[in-house]
Amino acid sequence: MVRSKALAHCGLVLLSLWLCIHSVPISVEKAKDKQEVEELEPPQSADTGLHYDRYLREVIEYLEKDPHFREKLKNANMDDIKQGKLSKELDFVQHNFRTKLDELKREEMNRLRMLIKAKHDLREGNGNTLDHQALLKQFEHLNHMNPHTFEVDDLDRLIQSATKDLENYDKERHDEFKRYEMMKEHERRERLKTMNEEDRKKEEQHYEEMKKKHASHPKVNHPGSEDQLKEVWQEADGLDPEDFDPKTFFKIHDSNGDGFFDESELEALFTKELEKVYNPKNEEDDMVEMEEERLRMREHVMNEVDTNKDRLVSLSEFIAATKKEEFHEKDEWETLDQNPVYTEEELREYELQLASEENDINVKAAELQKQREELERKQEELNAQKSGLKQAMEEMERIKSQSLKAEVKQPGGPMAEGEPAPVVPGNTQPLPPGHQQQDVPVPGHS
Repeated sequence: MVRSKALAHCGLVLLSLWLCIHSVPISVEKAKDKQEVEELEPPQSADTGLHYDRYLREVIEYLEKDPHFREKLKNANMDDIKQGKLSKELDFVQHNFRTKLDELKREEMNRLRMLIKAKHDLREGNGNTLDHQALLKQFEHLNHMNPHTFEVDDLDRLIQSATKDLENYDKERHDEFKRYEMMKEHERRERLKTMNEEDRKKEEQHYEEMKKKHASHPKVNHPGSEDQLKEVWQEADGLDPEDFDPKTFFKIHDSNGDGFFDESELEALFTKELEKVYNPKNEEDDMVEMEEERLRMREHVMNEVDTNKDRLVSLSEFIAATKKEEFHEKDEWETLDQNPVYTEEELREYELQLASEENDINVKAAELQKQREELERKQEELNAQKSGLKQAMEEMERIKSQSLKAEVKQPGGPMAEGEPAPVVPGNTQPLPPGHQQQDVPVPGHS
């Protein structure tokens, strides 16, 4: 299943900090008037979806607070940041901020240690071998050999990791969606196999009808084209298409007013186009596919407009894009139903993979069943031994009890029937059998 929409709205937050340009604030009422130039703050960090997102955000926050580093950041270019030149400026960051960065790193190290331990315990509990190389990758965004202080190498590693991970993020989403689509088709075909001939024909006919119904929709304008933006201008903003003005449009849809279109603001522009194709109330429309379509549209516009590849669209980039010939394209956007995400060969390979995984699971299940049966057999043996020991103990207790009773009744041998028990003078208790009363001499008597 594809990731949530919140994670989809990721941005290359660290590499976008250098963007501190001048932009023009425009009001809808005074779009044609001359405007004052105003220096804008860098955009707020967006959720990157990275496992170290919080650490990344907090490091950025404290580095921006240092006047020296912030000044260097404003004057740096993208190549300087990627090549690690900006990282060296960490040596000049104020002591109180460096102390806080040290603390942040220690917290991140503790978090990673807990994460590694949890993964280790989970894998050990499942009987799986621990992948140490995969675990070490969790530490790539910092220098784990020095767990106590935040140094130049830590900032350089953080920049490099964020760059690489975010560049791969969209690819991972596409791969995840591809697996989702293949699984959906696989399950559909497997379901058909369980049906009789008549029901199978009905299901196939219904499936084809739903495909045709989904494909029957109004024209979808090319994302970022003049027609697409004018449609938003008219239907969402309630303005006359003849009065379309790129600067005004940018100002209206820069929802946080930071002077840039981030990925979420850009994707919001495609809602009208997506609503032409997808409706959550329709059986034939898959909302997971809608989010993939939104991602495709955003990637297309970013490739066309984001010239410095910082995953943000500045006002100057937006205006420049509206002056290109491609901006006036009238071609319809090809939706997912016109661009299948997998081939039949890829689906067969995926089904073979599923079959292999299912076989591995069955083998593992059989092994576990054998282990269970062996444990149950041993448990029965232990229960039998326990029962035998219990019976032996009971028998011993019975014999012991009988022996004690016999000793109490006949401690000196058997007595003749009817023989009275001897009596000791001055003692009313009878003598035990076998004892004869002796004459006791009395003083003064012979």
